[in-house]
Amino acid sequence: MPLYRVTASSLAAEASQDSDALVHRLSEAFAFAYGYSTTDGERRAWARSLPVLASDLLAVGLDKVEVLIEYRLPQSSKRADVVLCGTHPRSGKPSYVVVELKQWTHAEPVVDADDLCLVPGLGTVLHPVEQVSRYGQYLRDFVSVLDDLDEGAAELAGAAYLHNMTASDADWLADRVADDGGRLFTATSRDGFQRFLASRLSASSGALAADTLLRSRVSPSKKLMDLAADEVRDREQFVLLDEQQVACSLVTRSVHRAREANTKQVVIITGGPGSGKSVIALSLLGELSRLHYPVVHATGSRAFTLTLRKIAGDRAPRVKALFKYFNDFAAARKNELDVVICDEAHRIRETSASRFTRAELRTGRPQVEELIDVARVPVFLLDEHQAVRPGEIGTVQAIEAAADRLGVDTVRVDLDGQFRAGGSAAYDTWVRRLLGLEAGGPVQWEPEEEPYQLMLAESPSELEQQLRKHLEQGHGARMTAGFCWEWSDPVGDGLVLDVQIGDWHRPWNVRGERRVGDAPPSQLWATDPHGFDQVGCVYTAQGFEYDWNGVIFGDDLVWRDGTWVSRPDRSADKQVARRASPEEFHRLVRHVYKVLLTRGMVGTVLYSTDPETQDLFRTVV
Repeated sequence: MPLYRVTASSLAAEASQDSDALVHRLSEAFAFAYGYSTTDGERRAWARSLPVLASDLLAVGLDKVEVLIEYRLPQSSKRADVVLCGTHPRSGKPSYVVVELKQWTHAEPVVDADDLCLVPGLGTVLHPVEQVSRYGQYLRDFVSVLDDLDEGAAELAGAAYLHNMTASDADWLADRVADDGGRLFTATSRDGFQRFLASRLSASSGALAADTLLRSRVSPSKKLMDLAADEVRDREQFVLLDEQQVACSLVTRSVHRAREANTKQVVIITGGPGSGKSVIALSLLGELSRLHYPVVHATGSRAFTLTLRKIAGDRAPRVKALFKYFNDFAAARKNELDVVICDEAHRIRETSASRFTRAELRTGRPQVEELIDVARVPVFLLDEHQAVRPGEIGTVQAIEAAADRLGVDTVRVDLDGQFRAGGSAAYDTWVRRLLGLEAGGPVQWEPEEEPYQLMLAESPSELEQQLRKHLEQGHGARMTAGFCWEWSDPVGDGLVLDVQIGDWHRPWNVRGERRVGDAPPSQLWATDPHGFDQVGCVYTAQGFEYDWNGVIFGDDLVWRDGTWVSRPDRSADKQVARRASPEEFHRLVRHVYKVLLTRGMVGTVLYSTDPETQDLFRTVV
């Protein structure tokens, strides 16, 4: 959805009459849509760039073209500066042009990374042609009217318009121009930009094209697990945006340089749920494998690793060897690999030793040091709010400290996008404030223009009914709960109905790697159609996503007198309840519910077994 929709002629008139009023109108719309104020830099960009674009449209008779300002990409919090909507002058089809407006006056290339550039005051950013091309490809992946596999698909083009930059400062930038998916224009080539617009848009009204785009069906995002095999074996499947592609390019550059110069570098990539960490991990695995670099993927999650092994290695069993666990490297040689990609790195433990470890391997060495030592470029992807067990010490501080002890440089990339939860950064903030992981306290959920759907159920049976309705409509859906009920072994060929709330009884998901009746093994609970009939716990759900998400708060975390109270005695997760101090348990149990609350891509249904906590939910949902 756009922040503001207007015809080119109206935009030009508003900008010429009072640009401050236009910026004020956009700022108000932004605050209403996103729940926070825009920056001074963004307001300056609107004031300086939009009048230039409007003038160019009018110069070639495109006054009836519809202008969608700050168009949010579906299932993402990323926004294209402008999408122009009209009719193609030759094909007569709906035609769209994505325009990224840049006020840059100078940019420098980044050595060995031609998709990046260095801009004074901004640092290392994605090449503008690369940015707009990827926005276009992302739209084709998600918006049905743009699906280029459809014979009647609408026309789509992209342009980066650096309207303050002269040709002498932009010659090298233009070298990356390949096709109409991403063209580059500057102040010097303004007439070329106008001709480009006229070649893609006719003088007729763009209202119908804008309506078509805004009403077009948005297909679900590509499931991580469904495409893991193709990503690793065949070709790039995911379109990476902005910081995601910056992260991948920086890692690839580090690998090239580390091999050539016999050096090491640690790369730390941080981001909240759904910001694309696992997509980056798989994209890197596929790309670096194709370049013949020794690389493996590692996690601390049994369910996640087993699922990747099964799906990515289904037709090519040797691929399974690319998926490891964090504790697989205790006996590895230094720099045995070029790259180790540590996904879900918040689950790194103090050491790799367990009760099954041979005595000669019980060195007591920190696991993070083993992971740094094994590769020239160790890559850590993490969200510090997802550590859920005692002994999980994967934090930026711990990784940087280990790298410093080993004399290894580090580079860090923060992902600010949000791809799970329907692209709703506001929902992620709402969850953190609800659980006291961010200051400010719980607030009422206010749906955005393209809302992430949050609902409250008054019973577990109502929660299940709501999710089943979405399941029957073709969506993915799963039920999850806090670990407040014992987890029994199967009896015969059936699961025990451990999760009991009043007269509602359901089993936990299967613990092991074998199917029990129709119930799938634990690693396939999130992806197998029969997984809906069991309640998932945090250890099974973490790392996965599904469309609709049901979350049952148990009695281990309750709301009392305006604050959260954690109760280890009500937890059935004995390893956590017994080993953690009261303070640590309070932190970990809130992390558990944060993980559970952020698995859904379309919506979440909430319920608490505790009446006072349910009262809190009624005030905020």
